[in-house]
Amino acid sequence: MFDRNKESYWKAVKKVIREADVLLLLLDARFVDETRNVEIENKVRATGKPLIYVIAKSDLAEKEKMEACKRTLRPSVFVSAKGRTGRMWLKERIIIEAERAYGDRERIRVGVLGYPNVGKSSLINYMKGRRSAPISSLSGRTKSTQVIKSDRKIYFIDTPGVIPYLEKDELKHTTTSVIDFMKVRDPDLMVAELMRKYPGKIEAYFNVPVGEDKQKIIGEIALRKNMLRKGGLPDIERICRSILRDFQSGKIKV
Repeated sequence: MFDRNKESYWKAVKKVIREADVLLLLLDARFVDETRNVEIENKVRATGKPLIYVIAKSDLAEKEKMEACKRTLRPSVFVSAKGRTGRMWLKERIIIEAERAYGDRERIRVGVLGYPNVGKSSLINYMKGRRSAPISSLSGRTKSTQVIKSDRKIYFIDTPGVIPYLEKDELKHTTTSVIDFMKVRDPDLMVAELMRKYPGKIEAYFNVPVGEDKQKIIGEIALRKNMLRKGGLPDIERICRSILRDFQSGKIKV
């Protein structure tokens, strides 16, 4: 879906960069580097407009990782819509950056940018205080820009999520929920790759031993979860999609 619509999505994002006064780049606290989009950062910086890094889902990340973000990404604000934290800090930072760039303004238009399914609509709804932007666990829900009033001063512009133009990293896109767990090709291979990338994390979550044979471990998890096919054999596809769902939702912490 993203290849087919990438051109129109980038067109919408460029329009938001032109029209916004302040830009937010939303990052997943668990995968900060993976959800940075340098193409977007460069486009924003070329305009001279303020760019704020918003580290979302901060309730799912380790404190040490958050401290590292503070030192390298400036200005940055940590927010958790689920944990209901960071709302006032982000509003204050938006106003500070807008006043530095333009002086006092009656209205501040804030563009929200980021990868698909990184949580842009959830952030806007949290900042507004009630649901306005559509939310879905399926990536690609937002198809076009939407202007949403947060308060008398701040207006958010929601955008479709975009990935770097030539990026085709399936493991990265699975890790960051760009590809929904139900749409992953070869889910068993993807789970095995995640086990290699994050040693022991999936095994610890399911309380199974770590080992070199990832397919054997996946089969053991299926047996423990009673996900079986006829004849008592492990249902590998079903258990792998379940593992990917728990990974993407943050239940499996990395």
